[in-house]
Amino acid sequence: MTGSRLFSPRWLAAGGAAVLAAAIGLALVLQNSGSACAAPPSTSLKKGIATWFNPNGSPGSCNYPSLPADDLYVALGREQFTSAAACGTYIDVIGPKGKARVKVTDACPNCKVGHLDLSHTAYRKVAGEGGLADISYKAVPNAPVPGSLSVRILKDSSQYYLGVLIDNHSNQLTSVQVAGKGRGFTRAVRQDWGYWVIESGAGPGPLRIKISDVYGHTATVSNIKLTSGRTQSTGVSLTGAPIEKGTSTTKPATTKKATPKPSKSSATPKPSASRSSATPSVEPTTAAAETMPPAQTTVDLAAGKPASCG
Repeated sequence: MTGSRLFSPRWLAAGGAAVLAAAIGLALVLQNSGSACAAPPSTSLKKGIATWFNPNGSPGSCNYPSLPADDLYVALGREQFTSAAACGTYIDVIGPKGKARVKVTDACPNCKVGHLDLSHTAYRKVAGEGGLADISYKAVPNAPVPGSLSVRILKDSSQYYLGVLIDNHSNQLTSVQVAGKGRGFTRAVRQDWGYWVIESGAGPGPLRIKISDVYGHTATVSNIKLTSGRTQSTGVSLTGAPIEKGTSTTKPATTKKATPKPSKSSATPKPSASRSSATPSVEPTTAAAETMPPAQTTVDLAAGKPASCG
């Protein structure tokens, strides 16, 4: 890739932020309710801009071990990524060349609201081979997924400390609860690096996990082994949306990243650096880990105002 064919977030840091602000406009200010109840994101079409990046083998801020098999994914700015609440959701992107449906897998440290940093494949589908493209985009409720719900146990988890990564859920998750053998459910807390964590653990396996999303869908998966570092398919669908046929769940990442190692103390484990730079320049240092919003907080991927809750 050459700089003439790519406007990366580093371009923004070097002075492109003013251009971006003019392109997006005040209408794209994110409305994120901090209330304890959840409202579905707006599905209205919004205007924005797109660039593209190469993850260079990084799992991204969502920490999925593999990228989507169709190579269609996106990194969102911190406001819309909202401490990983957007991970695993889908967005339709429409550009001058066509349309692509992308999965949220990463955060873009310097992207503002309405700036979508796409995979190269997705960018080519919507905008060809340019650099900065005008686009429209919207959230996709109940988007078809490439497989049933999957659960990945964080490396070094035990009955005393547990981290789980949920995939193929399609919509924003609002709650993950885990019950160890002979125990009741304990609510996990979403981390800004994708995993849901119970600091005190959920007891011995096998585990039952109850998963809920912003549209009120709930599913409980059982017989999850307390085996760290392995993705377990469940055969259960959360939304009832069709599973895409003829598509494998994931695309092998080019480089294997180390899994974050938790301690059994109250300190929250941190994964390795989030996303790789799409250009040879050094990634700017990101701010300290953001405070995680309440588990029921809604992230409006389409930058619209959430419906009120009673």
